[in-house]
Amino acid sequence: MRFLAVVLIFVHFSVWSQNGNITGKVIFSHNEPTLGASVLVLGTQNYAMADTNGHFEIKKLPYGHYTLEISSPEAKTKTVSIHLHQPSHQITISLEKHDPKALKEVVIQKTTVKKEIMQKGFSVNVIETQEAAKRNIQTNDLLGQSAGVRIRQNGGLGSSINYNLNGMSGNAIRIFIDGIPISTYGSSFNLNSIPPALIERIEVYKGVTPAHLADDALGGAINVILKKGAKNSLNASISYGSFNTIQSNFNTTYRDKSGFTLKGSGFYNYSDNDYEIWGKFAYNIAPNGVKTQIKAKRFNDAYRSLGARVEAGFTNVKWADTFLIGFNASDDYNEIQHGQAMSKPYKGRFTEADAQVISINYAKKDFIVKGLEFTVNSVFSQRAEVLNDTVKWNYNWFNEKAIGIDGQHFLSPTGAQQGPATILHINNKIFSTRGGLNYTLNDNHKFVFSSMLYSFDRDDHDEMKSELERNFQQKRDLQKSVLSLAYELQAFDSRLRTNLFGKRYNQKTEQRTPVITTTGGQSTIAEKLESNNTTFYGYGFAGSYLISPQLIFTLSAEKAIRLPSENEIFGNPGENQTSNSALKPEESDNLNVGLRFGPYLINQHKFSFGGSGFWRNSKGKIVREFSNRLNEALQTTPSVNLGTAQSIGYEASFEYSHNKRLFIGMNMSKFNSLFKDKYDKNGKILDNYNKQYPNEPYFIINGNAQYNFKNVLQSNSELNLYYNCTYVGEFFTTWQGTQIDKVPSQFPHDLGLSYTFPNKKYIVSFDAKNITNEQVYDNFGVQKPGVAFYLKFNYILNKF
Repeated sequence: MRFLAVVLIFVHFSVWSQNGNITGKVIFSHNEPTLGASVLVLGTQNYAMADTNGHFEIKKLPYGHYTLEISSPEAKTKTVSIHLHQPSHQITISLEKHDPKALKEVVIQKTTVKKEIMQKGFSVNVIETQEAAKRNIQTNDLLGQSAGVRIRQNGGLGSSINYNLNGMSGNAIRIFIDGIPISTYGSSFNLNSIPPALIERIEVYKGVTPAHLADDALGGAINVILKKGAKNSLNASISYGSFNTIQSNFNTTYRDKSGFTLKGSGFYNYSDNDYEIWGKFAYNIAPNGVKTQIKAKRFNDAYRSLGARVEAGFTNVKWADTFLIGFNASDDYNEIQHGQAMSKPYKGRFTEADAQVISINYAKKDFIVKGLEFTVNSVFSQRAEVLNDTVKWNYNWFNEKAIGIDGQHFLSPTGAQQGPATILHINNKIFSTRGGLNYTLNDNHKFVFSSMLYSFDRDDHDEMKSELERNFQQKRDLQKSVLSLAYELQAFDSRLRTNLFGKRYNQKTEQRTPVITTTGGQSTIAEKLESNNTTFYGYGFAGSYLISPQLIFTLSAEKAIRLPSENEIFGNPGENQTSNSALKPEESDNLNVGLRFGPYLINQHKFSFGGSGFWRNSKGKIVREFSNRLNEALQTTPSVNLGTAQSIGYEASFEYSHNKRLFIGMNMSKFNSLFKDKYDKNGKILDNYNKQYPNEPYFIINGNAQYNFKNVLQSNSELNLYYNCTYVGEFFTTWQGTQIDKVPSQFPHDLGLSYTFPNKKYIVSFDAKNITNEQVYDNFGVQKPGVAFYLKFNYILNKF
């Protein structure tokens, strides 16, 4: 009750505050938004820049009469008088365009969020999603086109994914949604399920991770920033394409004058994933062991996910910039076609999962004292998953029961598709909270404190176990905390920026497992208790120097720690992963050095490019175990510590545009990832010493192009053409490095187009993926979809 009373008091004060906000939109005729318009409150130092949709906001003005001066490189300057007498005043301002013949070049310099992030010295990509939201492209596809990023996916829509950033992969890369670990939300809410339309931007930190993302991100972090706009809007889309694939989503925001804000979003995805596989990794095994290469469709790989999110609270009021209470619910169904490799197809093995998530998000600048920013984001998640595997027959890739050496159908020797028959229920309770205090002493000095607490509790129950085992509840508990403190300095007119930080990591794990012993025909059960408590310290530095307005030098280094995740320690049956309670933390020394040039503007030509080198030295590298025997059928494997690994490499990127019509981008990354343990425990030189780690692509090139046509078929319409290609160099799936286990080089191409109607409310897009039907492989030679076609329809309503 006290908390409710405090909230009501804050609301009361916010309503009767003597300060208000001016929000609005700057447009041309026919409701066309301006780009780069500035809104100045005459007689004050308050101003705002309109975003790409023409929206602007000026905060915390005292009540009174004001004159706004609106200017744009494309329009005549205009003044508007307003009377501010309420917490929020909305206005739409229409500008008159210049005569094109009389228009002179005007340069407006503004530090965007993207540029601000990239100037802090970290090796970071900032991916904006405005164009991608129009297309039939998944968030993971968008990430995969970024420099130094490789998406490793075991098949089509909904299949398990891991990320490789400059030689570091798997759980060494942490994924966040607004700074909260994505694992909190469960398997049904992932980057496959979140379309670009719901995302403001994606920050990809490679190697060194900033303090505000307090976590054990050893090799980097991907932070997805969801849209936070508090303007009334609605966006919905639906697409349909190959393999009976449906993807749909919507998001909407409503805000009234008091600051009350209501947000909602949802998604639904489905695919049969029945694409064809062929080539060296696709084969049936005859009763005599002979392998026959085949061309067949996947038949047990359907995927379905749906979810919704609602948030309610207040935004841009006196007592809070953001105060939102949210609820997420999601559900998915995922058929499992095979184990870690494609050596044996499954039928009837699948998982079902659901999650309910409650979140509280609070943020306030000038909290208690001027210059102090306070943020807290707490999430409680209750997740449930069921793994079902009870089909006892073996199958081949033609969806037929396999024939034994006696000519008869034969049963699986283990009783199901992968091991003993199971209907395993996994119930997880997760609490994650991240808090931050940022204090800006002045323009040159800033202190950042961040803390992350993560608690994981898991109970397992298998309906197919004996009654004795079912009566014993298996328990899995994990608690993790990361504290970080950073100091940021700007000097020499902000040309020099430095960031010095330290981190403390702690993790406690405990698991209780039943152990059955049989003596004299009597079975007894005992409890096996395994626990661990680990504490480590790390530190790092990031800095940048602006040599000239178009040339920036960056340097970052970190001693980083990566604690084993709950799935690596306790196992994840749905992803063919077994447990390993003896797993140790992984340590790494990371170094990045980079230069960025541009953007340079020559007439209508704009271009920029950059390059960086990196070094990673990892001890106790955690990877999924792989076999040294080429003919072994890989099914389930644990994560293991494989010793020391060292990666050295570089990446480069180039961007070019002409007259805001033609856009061309290219990037590449190349590195080695070598096993550096020379001797075994007996002093013998190891066979794998100085060899490239298997199952990791290490040479990647991405290219993309876009051309924009105006006034096609209709006035004020827009047609965009897209092209994208990716080259992945050959790599090996085992240490042997022979032709049998070599994944050949890959070079798929994608084409697409989108058409925006004159009212800007409707967008139709068509995408053709892998148009040459290239064989595309990933983890352990698992083949991904060939040629595919998709049609998408978007509806956008920016004001209601």
